Amino acid sequence: MCFSFTPQEALEAYVVGLFEDTNIAAIHAKRVTIMTRDMQLARRIRGDT
Repeated sequence: MCFSFTPQEALEAYVVGLFEDTNIAAIHAKRVTIMTRDMQLARRIRGDT
């Protein structure tokens, strides 16, 4: 079975995953609010920089 994503689905999957990782970084810092530095950390760990 061949799976192919439309560009919108691929972008949505990327953004959702990024926000999940960002939220984990905020929780690790004992916060419930995400901050810019959480997203920067998530992108750096993922290798998206």
